[in-house]
Amino acid sequence: MDDLRLGLLLNAVSPAVGGVLVRGEKGTAKSTAVRALAALMPDVDVVAGCRFSCAPGAPDPGCPDGPHEPAAGTARPARMVELPVGASEDRLVGALDIERALADGVKAFEPGLLADAHRGVLYVDEVNLLHDHLVDLLLDAAAMGASYVEREGVSVRHAARFLLVGTMNPEEGELRPQLLDRFGLTVEVAASREPEQRVEVVRRRLAYDDDPAAFAARWADEETALRERIVTARSLLPRVELGDAALRQIAATCAAFEVDGMRADIVMARTATALAAWAGRTDVAEEDVRRAALLALPHRRRRNPFDAPGLDEDKLDETLEQFGGNDQQDPEPDPDPDGGPDGPDGGPDGGGGIPPQGQGPDSGPPERRENEPAEAPAGGPGAGEQAAVRAAEPFRTKVLSVPGLGEGAAGRRSRARTEHGRTTGARRPRGALTKLHLAATVQAAAPHQRARGRSGPGLVVRRDDLRQAAREGREGNLVLFVVDASGSMAARRRMSSVKGAVLSLLLDAYQRRDKVGLVTFRGTGADVALPPTSSVDAAAARLEELPTGGRTPLAAGLLKAHDVLRVERLRDPSRRALLVVVTDGRATGARGADAVALASRAARLHAAEGTAAVVVDCETGPVRLGLAGNLARELGGTAVTLDDLRAESIAGLVRDVQAASTPGNSTVRNRRAA
Repeated sequence: MDDLRLGLLLNAVSPAVGGVLVRGEKGTAKSTAVRALAALMPDVDVVAGCRFSCAPGAPDPGCPDGPHEPAAGTARPARMVELPVGASEDRLVGALDIERALADGVKAFEPGLLADAHRGVLYVDEVNLLHDHLVDLLLDAAAMGASYVEREGVSVRHAARFLLVGTMNPEEGELRPQLLDRFGLTVEVAASREPEQRVEVVRRRLAYDDDPAAFAARWADEETALRERIVTARSLLPRVELGDAALRQIAATCAAFEVDGMRADIVMARTATALAAWAGRTDVAEEDVRRAALLALPHRRRRNPFDAPGLDEDKLDETLEQFGGNDQQDPEPDPDPDGGPDGPDGGPDGGGGIPPQGQGPDSGPPERRENEPAEAPAGGPGAGEQAAVRAAEPFRTKVLSVPGLGEGAAGRRSRARTEHGRTTGARRPRGALTKLHLAATVQAAAPHQRARGRSGPGLVVRRDDLRQAAREGREGNLVLFVVDASGSMAARRRMSSVKGAVLSLLLDAYQRRDKVGLVTFRGTGADVALPPTSSVDAAAARLEELPTGGRTPLAAGLLKAHDVLRVERLRDPSRRALLVVVTDGRATGARGADAVALASRAARLHAAEGTAAVVVDCETGPVRLGLAGNLARELGGTAVTLDDLRAESIAGLVRDVQAASTPGNSTVRNRRAA
């Protein structure tokens, strides 16, 4: 936990660092550590009675509660405000009373979480699962240091400068690049593999459960010392000098690792300065620059969603040595970043801390080691298994969408009724009004003005007159891949092309905020290689290690997919599914079984439930049987070849998917005949 603690403490010393993103496996106390930061933050002085936490010495001139007269102010603890993943837009930015605004011209504003977090910490647990429209609002507030609330011409603005802290489990999906770049630092967290340290974790947890007050009292002195050290470092920070040599090293490091933009350079400079202040020095040393790079650059080096964050430390050391200067002094040793021998790593229990990350042979998460064999799927090694091949280079694919109008979670694939998008009509609000349709509201109120005794210029509006804007945008879908891994697909070049096509579709799913799942079939049955998840990089990893060989139990793959979709409909009824079957259409099975008939019956199950389907035809060669087209017909979907899947060659594919999925239309237009 050393990197996690250091990252949080550096932000407490210098909020200008820009927050921290904590990535790690489940059950590693990510949220617990972040919530503990609030108790260590120094108090803040605020204008008494101001709901927006204005500073007495420099109040916000545009504060909705202002203007504020000069006053001494009052001190209060810094706030740790939590943003729930399922929060509404009004809960985040605040809510305007539209009825009072229209009838009385009064800006009745109820502050949201951004106002509460001003001059404090905004914490987002599972930040990678945050809805896109909330991510956009966070980006705007973080960029401008202010929050704007606008409803049909009524506007309110207030300051919103906060320390952004997020936690996430990468298995559940990655962050949008724009939000990822807004976090100043990123740290990776994994549970210790040392038995003694794990024993100490359990011992302390049980001690806390038995008597929380006594446990807190035992560590009170350590927390007090840590809080005082933060205050001391904050006071020293303005006197820390960032020399030209350190700046050259920072710029050279960012250039060497080809990070985008200039934010990385600025964050590294601020982090290195905070490190020097934390160590009690007034100059930035080379070691400060090195540690700043390890915290600020890994998440900025990703070039696509499947790249794992990381940094080549050998390359980092070479760059620092090459651009090192003579105006730096060796830093004094800082043996304990947490404030002395009795800090959180020591103390009464003597349990010690978790070693720095990346050290030791077992420091990584408990996933499959590089030399361990992958778990054998159905059919086993004895079913003619061939080694996995690498995927071909991914390409940009054409959009595959589910026909009709859905009501699922916001995304970028299929048409849906959403809270954001183009206005298509008006309706009476169900619950709280979120998006006013002004013209429809005025039209509803106009006939009643004389009866309501209107005498002035204002419009007399009642709650029954309010109309909600009906909007149409895009939703995310569940894209379930059913991949043929049998012997008929085993030709090395062919399977590489198939994997490249699926990888391309996974990249498309990442960009469109879909959930994805992966079913494979070969040998004697089918396996759920990856249950539906938001982590497309996990799907890519499973795809990369997929072996091939054996018979082609196509019916088993379709039935397994049917089971997966049935369960997902119960879990999330509003999320519509898109079935993508990647196969050459062949079906084989045990002797005496009609594998083709079984596959047809399984396909008709999907068609009967209205599941949108696309069959990616992997058949190659001069003579083609057209079996994939027959399968698409049974599914009520469309077939497309691997070549047709490319964006530049299938302009009509979306039209084909929609037409083939329309009820009553059994004609399937194959984009390329055999």
